[in-house]
Amino acid sequence: MIGDGVPAGLAAVACSADGLIRGDGGSVSEYEELLDAVVRWAGRDRAGLAGALRPVADRWSGVHRPRAPAARRLLAVVRAAVRPVDPEFRAGEAGGRGWLETCQHEAVRLVIDERVAEVCGWLRGGVAAPMLLATPSRAGGAVDPRDLVMRLTEYEQAGARPGPADLGQALLRCGGGPAEADVLRAAAELALPEGPRVTAWLRQGGLPRPEWTVEQEPGPPQPPSRRRGARVGRRILVGTGALPGRGDFPRTFWPLFRPFEPLIGCRHLLLGHRERHAAAALPWHPEVVAARVLAEVAATADQDGEGGAEFLPALAAGDGPPGPAVHLALAYGLGARPDADREAAVAALAALAARGRLDGALLGGALARLVLLGTLRLPTVVESLRAAAGAAGGADAVWPVLAAALPGLLGAARAGTPPRPHPPLLALAADCARACGARGAVAGVAELAGRPGSSQTVREARRLRDVLAGG
Repeated sequence: MIGDGVPAGLAAVACSADGLIRGDGGSVSEYEELLDAVVRWAGRDRAGLAGALRPVADRWSGVHRPRAPAARRLLAVVRAAVRPVDPEFRAGEAGGRGWLETCQHEAVRLVIDERVAEVCGWLRGGVAAPMLLATPSRAGGAVDPRDLVMRLTEYEQAGARPGPADLGQALLRCGGGPAEADVLRAAAELALPEGPRVTAWLRQGGLPRPEWTVEQEPGPPQPPSRRRGARVGRRILVGTGALPGRGDFPRTFWPLFRPFEPLIGCRHLLLGHRERHAAAALPWHPEVVAARVLAEVAATADQDGEGGAEFLPALAAGDGPPGPAVHLALAYGLGARPDADREAAVAALAALAARGRLDGALLGGALARLVLLGTLRLPTVVESLRAAAGAAGGADAVWPVLAAALPGLLGAARAGTPPRPHPPLLALAADCARACGARGAVAGVAELAGRPGSSQTVREARRLRDVLAGG
């Protein structure tokens, strides 16, 4: 219970903090709005903020802690707000300087954690900031350049300096092309020392997109093993090239700018990096985020990985263009073992299709390749695709995926390579083709349909052939 006499605004902040920490940290908007509200109230009424949040911190004073990474970060902020202000406190002691890059997959998490550590340092040291610069302007995490310049203007008027991590995150959330001319003029008029850097960043349109490579694990495919890391040659991953400009960002941001080599393994792939807030850290670069956590997403399909089901829909909500890493993540999700992860993949597929960003050929090719490697089970994939096709307009989205996957799968079956033709796959393809009015030929279908006999496989192949012929 929030104590009597607490101002309504502070009571709302405490109530929000309690709910988000008890849960999974909330949506991107809820999480970010709470961080911003705590920073704003700390500048107005630090003692009142501490009093309002103390009951929330007290609930977690024992050995128990929130399970979700985002909730744990919010709890750290609440605890920092409750502790007494120490003017001698140095922000680096909050954890922002004690980082250790244990593997290259952690780059996005380091960015998220550094910003929270910076906020905790402000609260402990009594630093007053007008607001957080990186609070998203849109649900997917993007910051509008106009909003960023307006916030920096308020910083200037308040005589405050931006936090390096908060400003760095704000810049990473700006993108999509050069800012409008009036925004650039306003940025150039900023008297803050950071003004020229912000202006140059907005003029270039944000972080450039890196080059990428699609790589398969070396070695002949081997059956999955219960021993962690024993799988060989069964995953397809994506690497990214180096990005320029890291020297202007905090050192904890630097791993994000380094080349990412996906075939360099580590022992830290299941540390909860796959969360919606990872996708929101670089909303204009879903490929960079997806590539870094692709092995963790793959673990939901070929190992016992679970959790982070919100990641794929968040990735699909980003403003940047999806590429091979996003579509591979979607493919692994459609073949995942946990129900929640498959449902998340279906939702992400629908979201990408609704925005005209789903590349059916890319996804279908990835699915076929992963099935042929034995990484994904075809019945599981078909079940997920059928669920996606059942939504409004789903057949239009799923048919291009099936049309791209069928030639490879049927061709392998002709060559005697597993899997055998799967009747439910052909049935789903026929249903989707009829629902969306597809016409034309798909390699391998006519040959299969022309076989003698009346097996279910042949019957469904004939039905698909006839639908595509306009019958």
